[in-house]
Amino acid sequence: MKEFGSYDYIIVGGGTAGCALANRLSQDPDVSVLLLEAGGKDNWIWIHIPVGYLYCIGNPRTDWCYRTEAEQGLGGRSILYARGRVLGGSSSINAMIYMRGQTRDYDEWAQLSGDDSWRWDQVLPLFKRSEDHWRGGDDFHGSGGELRVEQQRLRWDILDRFADAAEQAGIPRTADFNTGDNNGSGKFEVTQRRGVRWNAVKAFLRPALKRPNLRIVTGALIDQLSFNGTRVSGVKFSLGGETFQASARIETVLAAGSIGSPAILQRSGIGNADQLATLGIPLRSDLPGVGANLQDHLQLRSIYQIEGIRSLNQLANSRFGQMRMGLEYLYRRRGPLSMAPSQLGAFTRSDPTQTTPNLEYHVQPLSLDKFGDPLHRFPAFTASVCALRPTSRGSATIVSREAADAPQIAPRYLSTDVDRKIAADALRLTRHIVSMPALAPYKPKEYLPGPHYDSDEALAVAAGLVGTTIFHPVGTCKMGRADDASAVVDTRLRVRGVQGLRVADASIMPTITSGNTNAPTLMIAEKAAQMIREDRLANTN
Repeated sequence: MKEFGSYDYIIVGGGTAGCALANRLSQDPDVSVLLLEAGGKDNWIWIHIPVGYLYCIGNPRTDWCYRTEAEQGLGGRSILYARGRVLGGSSSINAMIYMRGQTRDYDEWAQLSGDDSWRWDQVLPLFKRSEDHWRGGDDFHGSGGELRVEQQRLRWDILDRFADAAEQAGIPRTADFNTGDNNGSGKFEVTQRRGVRWNAVKAFLRPALKRPNLRIVTGALIDQLSFNGTRVSGVKFSLGGETFQASARIETVLAAGSIGSPAILQRSGIGNADQLATLGIPLRSDLPGVGANLQDHLQLRSIYQIEGIRSLNQLANSRFGQMRMGLEYLYRRRGPLSMAPSQLGAFTRSDPTQTTPNLEYHVQPLSLDKFGDPLHRFPAFTASVCALRPTSRGSATIVSREAADAPQIAPRYLSTDVDRKIAADALRLTRHIVSMPALAPYKPKEYLPGPHYDSDEALAVAAGLVGTTIFHPVGTCKMGRADDASAVVDTRLRVRGVQGLRVADASIMPTITSGNTNAPTLMIAEKAAQMIREDRLANTN
């Protein structure tokens, strides 16, 4: 094993959190930072053209290409579980939707962890710190930060009519989903700059590349952590067919995501003692919560055929339409090639007993049988709805000691009666919206799941047949109180039972946020960097 040098901080994972941490920690010229990423550089054109997610997801060049176990709640199906395997991580392949969640999400984190610094009013300045919002700075948004947030550069009549129908069904319009109350329907804002994906590399790494105290290494597959007694002293990794060991003088920070971070902990002997024993891994710290508490948003896709109004299906299936879309993007950076997977969003309640919105819609002017398939040849739109606060809990667990072996991912979707009931209510609500007068001129006809699914039980079955991940895994290294046996990290994100190790990514969320998870992950990185710097200064004074 070759020595790779010694650094003050080692960051494992070059995704959203890792890029932000590398930027923030290397701002201090007195410390040295090593960032290790298993994937390659983000120098492929389809990463940067927004619609390129179609070519990045499911492609081993940019995606780990994980699959779930066969899920009982999904009718026995195993589904694609995309995670970015490239510099920028999932920010290089995701939907680009900027969504913080709701006030109640962070207030709940504070209550569960016993630390008020995680409350909404305390983390809002961290969201604003990194934001460069198209409206400029105000009480809720930042200006001049690294992450550009813009409006989408296209519109569809069918989506405007769906918003009209949602309003007729009691869902009001909203101009901003990111004020702590995202009730209503409106256009999603995206992490783009003038029609180009603005991933974490552009936002945080490129401005830091000239700093002599920051080293970035791609193609580094992490094997396990190194120890000096109970202190994490660095990492062991493979690179270019050789094995290396890098040392961390102050701390190692895992930012490998909700699948990667628990896997590295487990390979290093930190996790459920019984599970590790079956793999012959010596125990360092018995933390049964490592890899547990997996939460995700399951989107339920309802497809409606329409008449007399345009959808992307017609354009994409026409040679003239394809040429028009290409030219519009080439010369104006606008049109369908600039679009996120979903343009219109809506947040509402599945029933009046919900105190805050518990459903999110992603509405698209297109339809297809499943991701990666060609668009249908008939005009249609898709209204996908997900339960924002699922009660089902899954797991992500390694199956061997080999870093190259994919872990076992079992989300256990729709495994509770509560989730099944909300899924049925959500599909029924979609039908109610579509039945409103605003959409009547276009004669919407339900194509998926099909009108024959009618009872609560039938709709719950239908939810499992049409449901798929929206790629929001969180919670597998959850933050919690000292007396919470399932907690993996404390409120300063330090891993229990060892020293010199933190986790700073979506895996630390005790509960999933009410919306897309990229922005909350960035906030976690901002807070982690702040705490790391505070602790270093406290220890040197």
